Amino acid sequence: MIGKDIRIERIMDRNTGRAVIVPMDHGFSMGQIEGLLDMTQVISDVSNGGANAIILHKGLVKRGHRKHGRDIGLFIHLSGSTSLNPDPNDKVQVCSVEEAIALGADGVSIHINLGSPSESKMLEIGANVARDCNRWGMPLLIMCYPRGKGIDSFSAQSVGHAVRVAEELGADMIKTNYPGDPEAFKKIAKACSVPVFIAGGEKCADLESLQIIRDSVNAGGAGVCVGRNAFQRKDTKAFVQALCSVVHHNVDPAKALEQHKCPGTRRSRPPPSRAVRMRWSLIRPRT
Repeated sequence: MIGKDIRIERIMDRNTGRAVIVPMDHGFSMGQIEGLLDMTQVISDVSNGGANAIILHKGLVKRGHRKHGRDIGLFIHLSGSTSLNPDPNDKVQVCSVEEAIALGADGVSIHINLGSPSESKMLEIGANVARDCNRWGMPLLIMCYPRGKGIDSFSAQSVGHAVRVAEELGADMIKTNYPGDPEAFKKIAKACSVPVFIAGGEKCADLESLQIIRDSVNAGGAGVCVGRNAFQRKDTKAFVQALCSVVHHNVDPAKALEQHKCPGTRRSRPPPSRAVRMRWSLIRPRT
């Protein structure tokens, strides 16, 4: 599928095989949140920071077409639900692959919550979207999370199951929870035939964030899909620059933050303990 290969090179670094992807679809589920009020500006900051791609809903594509500056890959998100829904985990399809092509997308993404009462419907949507992506040569990023009553959303077993479901549905890339342990994540990534990205979660300490992301990349991860942890920073561009240095060039996180003059950077801190890594994994991504 040469079409998929060409488009994937627009959303992943062809030399490192990794990517820094910044989802900005949060407004659909969470409303007018901090960091996503001036979409044109934040997209410019992320792009100029060196991110490989962004994720938007179809109605905001026009606000991301800046007609100047550095180009950036575009995913259009096909799934949606709101925090006002009695079941925020119930994701429905709100855009088609064909619409995404007409809007200039380089890839599309969908969201599946395993363990949700509406899991079956989301799996069916995923299968149909994967079929359409194969027909049109469109890369598919599946955001697959283990969520539901009685489910440990961050156990290695649950995360591995989510990754396997996404792979078997036909994902070209997968975004999922980080289990909190590099060795556990290494086993998950190694068993998967497509790139696996960790979710960035809510905003937390910049150095700890980068250290955990570096751990995941060194364990075989393809990079990170980081939203609030990037666009809610005081200096989004500087943080994304530091993030790209870590993901693509394996720069020490503290050094990367200093090089790019990220606000509030401390000169030296010990690497995150296992407890800190587990706290990262317990920061749930948005619904």
